[in-house]
Amino acid sequence: MGSNSSRIGDLPKNEYLKKLSGTESVSENDPFWNQLLSFSFPAPTSSTELKLLEEATISVCRSLVENNPRTGNLGALIKVFLSRTKELKLSAECQNHIFIWQTHNALFIICCLLKVFICEMSEEELQLHFTYEEKSPGSYSSDSEDLLEELLCCLMQLITDIPLLDITYEISVEAVSTMVVFLSCQLFHKEVLRQSISHKYLMRGRCLPYTSKLVKTLLYNFIRQEKPPPPGTHVLPQQSDGGGLLYGLASGVATGLWTVFTLGGVGSKVVAASELSSPLANQSLLLLLVLANLTDAADAPNPYRQAIMSFKNTQDSSPFPSSIPHAFQINFNSLYMALCEQQTSDQATLLLYTLLHQNSNIRTYMLARTDMENLVLPILEILYHVEERNSHHVYMALIILLILTEDDGFNRSIHEVMLKNITWYSERVLTEISLGSLLILVVIRTIQYNMTRTRDKYLHTNCLAALANMSAQFRSLHQYAAQRIVSLFSLLSKKHNKVLEQATQSLRGSLSSNDVPLPDYAQDLNVIEEVIRMMLEIINSCLTNSLHHNPNLVYALLYKRDLFEQFRTHPSFQDIMQNIDLVITFFSSRLLQAGAELSVERVLEIIKQGVVALPKDRLKKFPELKFKYVEEEQPEEFFIPYVWSLVYNSAVGVYWNPQDIQLFTMDSD
Repeated sequence: MGSNSSRIGDLPKNEYLKKLSGTESVSENDPFWNQLLSFSFPAPTSSTELKLLEEATISVCRSLVENNPRTGNLGALIKVFLSRTKELKLSAECQNHIFIWQTHNALFIICCLLKVFICEMSEEELQLHFTYEEKSPGSYSSDSEDLLEELLCCLMQLITDIPLLDITYEISVEAVSTMVVFLSCQLFHKEVLRQSISHKYLMRGRCLPYTSKLVKTLLYNFIRQEKPPPPGTHVLPQQSDGGGLLYGLASGVATGLWTVFTLGGVGSKVVAASELSSPLANQSLLLLLVLANLTDAADAPNPYRQAIMSFKNTQDSSPFPSSIPHAFQINFNSLYMALCEQQTSDQATLLLYTLLHQNSNIRTYMLARTDMENLVLPILEILYHVEERNSHHVYMALIILLILTEDDGFNRSIHEVMLKNITWYSERVLTEISLGSLLILVVIRTIQYNMTRTRDKYLHTNCLAALANMSAQFRSLHQYAAQRIVSLFSLLSKKHNKVLEQATQSLRGSLSSNDVPLPDYAQDLNVIEEVIRMMLEIINSCLTNSLHHNPNLVYALLYKRDLFEQFRTHPSFQDIMQNIDLVITFFSSRLLQAGAELSVERVLEIIKQGVVALPKDRLKKFPELKFKYVEEEQPEEFFIPYVWSLVYNSAVGVYWNPQDIQLFTMDSD
């Protein structure tokens, strides 16, 4: 590296990097550091170049691993960085571009080295490398300052205290990325880490007081979605001969850091920096999710999760209970708007889930909003495009709906919000429909997709639970929503009959052959009957609680009345069929009295008149359908691999070799 522009391919031969990783000790006061840190090179533009940068870093790093116990150069580099950060705030105020540029470069080198160190050695070995000094080989000072803890504290201070300006944007991104790299040891373990040196530093000691400030800053970075300085902005003057300091932070190394390397299965692609509107917001959100999902220490809960669970609205003037640590306030309206706008990404949906599930202040605030459609519509669009989403994203969207439908006020209000021209819903033109009816349509479509493709019982259960929670509050169902409810029941009925027939044939076959193992049709039949009963309970709940509000559902039931005939005497459904059978019989009788050849409008008119005449006491009362989302035991077994898969696929300027990853398996398609 050094004061001339570098190409990535030249890095293994670079004299400054050779000296850093070589056998000669370099004092932290040596002018060498100014020369080393005065580098720039064009940003990687392909996966090949990103891998080349990785290979170059590995070459330097392995040499440093071998020689650092004698030279202590890693510690010297970190001390150089730490000393510079003490003046960083003043440098930002004074617009000291060169000082900030060199400080960023120091952190960039530290991050590259750390990434390889963490991949190739244990945390205990890594900790030793932070303690080596210029002494005899392998010696270290046990009473010296803890550089690892000091570096982590420094990164937290940098993220929270340095003002976000054009000239500090890149170093802010790099500080967040370096913290993610610090915690990336989880990627190289198959099991969830429950004890870790980096976790210990973050959860106690000198880092602990920064907890609430760090969580608040990361949230505000997500909220603000600050874009990087324009590519044409050169913080440092560009020389006409193409030599010297070719690029400042905005268009040199940092631009490379803004390149997203995404691995979807084996196939890889580089996403241009322009496609990632805010690298700082993206990295901040990933770091926040990583921190929120750290496992609790044996003697203390995760303080970052505590902070996420307890923060309040800036408009809330009530005092925090003394029992709540790491509390802070944030603008809920700004957070709500950002969450509504960013739901196209997995990580934003996961943040929304985390806040709704864990922070009662946020949940209460969101449920009181009068513009819930801004939040619900993006969630419905995720479910609608289920074929294009990964299963985790679909699950998170579905659980968010389930949490929202636990609230009766939400279930009432969504039927009062009228929408026009939902362009992404392509099965049918919906010129005007309520948010509630649209929600029903999308959830039913998800169930039908699951029945024909994934056949995931967990997804079925949550879809039906959301519909059940809403059923007592169904209001003015759109005719298409009512049709789809009955169509889903029709699909289940056909599936039930098919499995029943297969079971009967299989039983007959077993009488003639005892050698062939039989499929477990009884279990399949049991699952289908559970789903059918749930659908009947949903229909029954609507008829019992809001019959007079839903003539379109009654119309759909009458139109397909033959579907229900076979379940009237079925022992599993007799009780729940009682009300449905009563409604169908009552309105069928009134239609017969009205004569033949009735128009749709006339039938609906008869239904509306009949609702008033139907004695309500004849409808049997059943317990209210209410389902609450309950997180499974040891949720970290699901969430930690999920979060790190998001980091892996979204890592800005960091390439992890898929062959090194242990936490999750890469797809092969």
